[in-house]
Amino acid sequence: MTSSINTALAFSISCCGYVALAYQATTHMKDYESRIDILVEINSQLRQEIVQLNSINNKYRVTATMYHPVSYQTDSTPTITADGTQIVDVYKAHELRYVALSRDLLKRWGGPFDYEDYIIVENAGNHSGVWQVRDTMNKRWTNRIDFLMSPGDKPFKYEEVVIRSQQQL
Repeated sequence: MTSSINTALAFSISCCGYVALAYQATTHMKDYESRIDILVEINSQLRQEIVQLNSINNKYRVTATMYHPVSYQTDSTPTITADGTQIVDVYKAHELRYVALSRDLLKRWGGPFDYEDYIIVENAGNHSGVWQVRDTMNKRWTNRIDFLMSPGDKPFKYEEVVIRSQQQL
């Protein structure tokens, strides 16, 4: 009989331990969730402050990359840009000097630029100069510009690129 009492007592004690651990873990998870919510809000406020500071100078610091007009890098219609422009010869796409902007930079989503605007790109090596906004990047990207290049052109990436409207000259 003492053996069955000891087994019941051991089981009861271990169950209490599991309940205490579960309670403590739940409390910590709620604490971490509230900290994450606070950090997300701070991040959002900082992003808005950066956009406001940039808009004061009408210069925007972005990361610049490139894309080819092919379906695995765009969508099922790689020769048609977001504004409806048809790319006739994909092997001369780089000559068009078109860019895609992340949504946060486009007027449709509250940004400063619109389709068909000409922008000046600085700090992008031999890709600096005047380009025309014709396309939109995937919604996962922010603060980015994508140069339309011909298939076969080697990928590149520039950090700290500055873009501004050509109208400000």
